[in-house]
Amino acid sequence: QVQLVESGGGLVQPGGSLRLSCAASGRIFMIGDMGWYRRAPRKQRELVANITRGGVTNYADSVKGRFTISRNNAENTVHLEMSSLKTEDTAVYYCNAESIASPISPEIVTWGQGTQVTVSS
Repeated sequence: QVQLVESGGGLVQPGGSLRLSCAASGRIFMIGDMGWYRRAPRKQRELVANITRGGVTNYADSVKGRFTISRNNAENTVHLEMSSLKTEDTAVYYCNAESIASPISPEIVTWGQGTQVTVSS
């Protein structure tokens, strides 16, 4: 089993910044893609950004130029630096990771419990 624990959410004013972190633990041989998703009130969950093990990144158009995703493979962590935050960034943010427990194990997808980000004046 793999566990993902997010941290760093909170209340911030428009234009402000926040850094989200996610740490993976448990039966991990290797982690592949990692990502951040969010679910705003009355909306479906959407991809915010993801990053491959090799560091290739992908961003939703709505956050390009404002958010930066990074990871540390040795520590099994992924981070999301958010700046120039807008009220429409308010959502619960979820960490996601694809991992294998051994070289012959199937890949599993794990989700964190979510962390609330509220952008409001």
